[in-house]
Amino acid sequence: MSFNLRLIPLLPFLGATILILFGRKWKRESVLVVAAGAIAASAIVVFDAVFTALPSAGAGGLTDVVGTWIGAGPLNIGLAFRLDGLSSVLCLIITFIGFLIHIYSSGYMEHDPDFPRFFAYLNLFCGSMLVLVLGDNLPVMFIGWEGVGLCSYLLIGFWYQTTANADAGKKAFITNRIGDFGFLIGMFLLYQYCGTLNFQEITAAASPGGALMQTLWLGQPVAFWAALFLFVGATGKSAQIPLYVWLPDAMAGPTPVSALIHAATMVTAGVYMVTRLHALYLLSPAAMAIVAIIGALTALFAAVIGFAQNDFKKVLAYSTVSQLGFMFAAVGTGNWDAGIFHLFTHAFFKAGLFLCAGSVMHAMSGSGDITIMGGLRKKIPWTHGVFVVCWLAICGVPFFSGFFSKDSIVSGAFGTEVYGEQLAWVGKTVGVILLLAATGTAFYMSRLYFLVFSGPETRAPHDIQHHIHESPGSMVGPLVVLAIGAGLGGFIGIPGGLFDHPGWNWLAEHLAPVVGAEMEVSHTIEVSFILVSTLLALAGIGLAYVFYGGGYREPSRKFAAAIPGVVRLVQDKFRVDELYGFLIIRPLKKLAQAVFVVIDRILIDKVLVEGVGAVIDVFGRIVRGFQVGDGQRYMAVFAIGVAAMVYFATRPTVPSTLGVSVSGTAVDVDARRGDKPSERPLEYSFDFNDDGRPEVTGTAPVAHHDYGKPGNYTIRVDVRDPRWGTHSSVKRDVQVPEGGR
Repeated sequence: MSFNLRLIPLLPFLGATILILFGRKWKRESVLVVAAGAIAASAIVVFDAVFTALPSAGAGGLTDVVGTWIGAGPLNIGLAFRLDGLSSVLCLIITFIGFLIHIYSSGYMEHDPDFPRFFAYLNLFCGSMLVLVLGDNLPVMFIGWEGVGLCSYLLIGFWYQTTANADAGKKAFITNRIGDFGFLIGMFLLYQYCGTLNFQEITAAASPGGALMQTLWLGQPVAFWAALFLFVGATGKSAQIPLYVWLPDAMAGPTPVSALIHAATMVTAGVYMVTRLHALYLLSPAAMAIVAIIGALTALFAAVIGFAQNDFKKVLAYSTVSQLGFMFAAVGTGNWDAGIFHLFTHAFFKAGLFLCAGSVMHAMSGSGDITIMGGLRKKIPWTHGVFVVCWLAICGVPFFSGFFSKDSIVSGAFGTEVYGEQLAWVGKTVGVILLLAATGTAFYMSRLYFLVFSGPETRAPHDIQHHIHESPGSMVGPLVVLAIGAGLGGFIGIPGGLFDHPGWNWLAEHLAPVVGAEMEVSHTIEVSFILVSTLLALAGIGLAYVFYGGGYREPSRKFAAAIPGVVRLVQDKFRVDELYGFLIIRPLKKLAQAVFVVIDRILIDKVLVEGVGAVIDVFGRIVRGFQVGDGQRYMAVFAIGVAAMVYFATRPTVPSTLGVSVSGTAVDVDARRGDKPSERPLEYSFDFNDDGRPEVTGTAPVAHHDYGKPGNYTIRVDVRDPRWGTHSSVKRDVQVPEGGR
């Protein structure tokens, strides 16, 4: 069914264009109207498409073909968009939460001199993400994929006057380019073996007996390698091991940017891509196992790092890395709707948490150091209330949104059957790791809550305490809306096995035409892991209270004193950045410096530039010695030139190589140059041993000689012009073999 889907990304793009061209001349209110109005208009189109047109569109969803983008022989790629059950969920998240972040930003960035540029980038970011999720084929998706990569660079380094901020933007951009290289290889493999890059056609081609099951490398089929390379792109975009290192540094940008990146746009792109190509991944259980294991390990690893971080936004950044690991573990176990369900709930509670962080930092005069906070519960009550809801949601406390989505992922990992007998251990292993990660999440998020909000008073200096106040309505309003979503959003995806009513899972039914029916998990497994997850979440919260309730308590100090090296290692994020610097960055810098010295300084500067200049200078000085106005000197130079011309004109020419034929021990030599005889008589001397004593002389250019025995010989022919006395010579080695021929 056709629908004007192009409007959805076009409206934010128009807003960005208008603000870039004219925004600096406008008042802040006008800038906000254009920016927020563009994303609001896009949201209206999305809501109309999803709730009015999509229900009657059928399994194929809504389509919009703008035209042919690339046409070359059999390659035909259309600029086309498709809205179905999967892309509609992402579009709702991007436009609705994006709109709330725009409203929040109007208060947060109120005094920033680059107010118009900031909102232009926000619009551009949202538009790029909408292209990514609406694209009907991989190349159109890749436009949005690269667009959000560019916008992350622009927004993370928004305050580029500070070197650290600019470096963080570059780090995000470069790290994502590494992942994108893998994405491109996966895309090329799909085209080579499927002959198409359209999602619908790839899904149709993903059959057990199709071309994607041909063995490619190391005994693995094309499907495995294409899925693996695409997942490399996802590890960059969605910050998974080993390419997660850019996301914590992304906190250098304004806090609304962090909320937009972490909750509504860029980092969820990899999860969406894997889910969109679920038919490809189902062909290769090994590739799915890699996705699930990497996701689970990332979830646990990032959770552990979050234990000891003291910057408010850094804690939330590692929380995002960890929660993305949960999503990849879900899709890696074939639990597609659970992965998207957690993406949905995470969008609300993580956006709320980041915007609460911005509100707290606004109250704390810009400081994000949680070691000097505390006692903010009563001083910023609205922010505190929203944070509590989002905190309980991410911890998985019943019946907040994260409780339902995390339970779906964990129970699905234990109940999955996508791996077959050989890899049956993967699901349970992933499930155990996720339970540990969920416990860690409850601990570090509770640590954050207790250090920031609990206690009788704040630990901040007096000048900061005097400034603490609640944020304005433009910031608090979006927080309240997000808190409602974080609190109640989980009810749209209640697992079917929980109450034996699959119809209650609205999200799974909405996604079913795209990714298939909800994974069947027995009631016993579902209830068991609800109880286990709840107990672990409460245990994490309780342990955090023992350590940090009301501030730093004695158990936390004793624990840190008992293993200071471990604590320091975790605070330093296991020094992964330093490891990358030692293994990759420093060698590359040294190689670049060597290339710079050899090629730029020596080859280009010294040889090509200065060398050419020096040669010209030398010839100029020589020529200048003749340009003195002395007629006699000019005549002498003229005479030398004429003599040189005569010499080279009369010098007899010889062939570039002698014509030699061997017969037995005899040779015949032909010293003619070309087929035509010389126009003037020449004298030839043939020295068949190159000993200075020619064996044949005369005016004939050919000669015969018998060596009498085999061996290696050098023939030298001298040609002389008797009229001018000039001569030339040419040599050639010849071999006379045994029993010569």
